[in-house]
Amino acid sequence: MREQANQKIRIKFRVNGKAHDMMVEPHITLLELIRDRLGLKGAKLSCDMEVCGACTVLLDGKPVSSCTTLAFEARDKDVTTIEGLSIDGKLHPLQESFLEHGGSQCGFCTSGMILTAKSLLDEKANVTEDEVKEYMNGNLCRCTGYKMIVESIMASSDK
Repeated sequence: MREQANQKIRIKFRVNGKAHDMMVEPHITLLELIRDRLGLKGAKLSCDMEVCGACTVLLDGKPVSSCTTLAFEARDKDVTTIEGLSIDGKLHPLQESFLEHGGSQCGFCTSGMILTAKSLLDEKANVTEDEVKEYMNGNLCRCTGYKMIVESIMASSDK
C-alpha cells in the first residue's frame, strides 16, 4: 500500500497559455503546484476549506478553489492565474478597474475576486449589481465591505 501512495501521476496541462508536463503526487493540490512548483504566488492559501476564494484560479475558464482541487484534475486543461491576465505588461481591464475604483484594500483576496469576476463577465458582458453579488458570494474580503469590489466589476462590465 505504501508503494502506491508514493506513485506519481503524469499530467499535461497549460498555465497561462504555457504547456507543462509534470509528475505529481496524487495528494498535491493545484494551489501547491502553481505556488510551490511553478512559482506563481497570486493565488493565496487562506481557509484551506473552499470557503474564502483567495485561492481561486480559472480551470478551463471556470473559477475553482485551487486549495481543494487536486493537481491531477488539471490534466489536459487550461489554468489561468492572476499572473496570466496581463498581456505584454498591460493589465487586464478588470485589473485596471479594481485599481481605478479601489476594489482592493490589502490585496490578499484580490486575485480571486478578479478571476471570479472575469468568469462572470466572460459568461455575460453586462451584468446587474445583484448578479455580481450572487456570483461573487464565494469570495470573502475582510477589508472593503464589498462596495468598491462590486463597483469595480460593474464598471468593467460596461467596457
